[in-house]
Amino acid sequence: MTFADLMTLLMCFFVLLLAFSEMDVLKFKQLSGSMKNAFGVQAEIEVKSIPKGTSVVTREFSPGRPDPTALKQVKQFTIDSNQNTLDLLDRKSKEVEETQKHAKRLRLALQEEIANGSVAVETEGMKVIIRILEKASFESGQADVRPAFAPVLLKIGSMIDTNSGEITVSGHTDNIPIYNERFRSNWDLSTSRAVSVTHELLKTASADEGRFMVTGHADTRPRADNDSAENRAKNRRVDISIIRGGDIDDVTEQSVDAPVVSKLTIGVANDE
Repeated sequence: MTFADLMTLLMCFFVLLLAFSEMDVLKFKQLSGSMKNAFGVQAEIEVKSIPKGTSVVTREFSPGRPDPTALKQVKQFTIDSNQNTLDLLDRKSKEVEETQKHAKRLRLALQEEIANGSVAVETEGMKVIIRILEKASFESGQADVRPAFAPVLLKIGSMIDTNSGEITVSGHTDNIPIYNERFRSNWDLSTSRAVSVTHELLKTASADEGRFMVTGHADTRPRADNDSAENRAKNRRVDISIIRGGDIDDVTEQSVDAPVVSKLTIGVANDE
């Protein structure tokens, strides 16, 4: 009887101690981590934060449904949500760097034409723009490429490789109307010039023909005000836009505004 009373009192004493005690969850987590080898608990990423479980008696420390594994072991893993964003930014920066390198190669190959003002090379993000001015490439009011300028277009075409995305060739004119037997308006003239340039580029370009798109904008997108002969000469041009990188569709939607007009005009030019 004395022994039974003593055991009962000791049990009540420890129950009261447990009832009034507060468990240090962080210390429990550290203790359980030190015993991971003994109990077969492994962690792929060391976690030093306070466990998120609602109960200390659990198979995992992160809230969620446990996934059964073929091996008799419990693994805790975390996912870095910023990794995808960092990878995307890194890829974008590399694509912009490749665009700058491509533009540098074009400037070196066309340094003579750039010096005399017949060609200009610019970059916009992942896009390389080669501007061909009228004074060296076309006769006034004509859409046929001058024979002396054809080698320049062949040189440009040879530098359009398979790493290029969409290649948009767009024709532009000034605001002086034109109407003759061949061209009804500046729309016809600008698109026909773009088609002529495209035909020359395809002779040496290694990129697939399906990546080329031809547009004619007439005088709707001037680079300068049409208030002087010098400014009008700047507006009479053919732009070759080469998109670099993997995310081609996003840039293409912003740079190409009239694909239906372009394809229709190409058909008319081929019939002629």
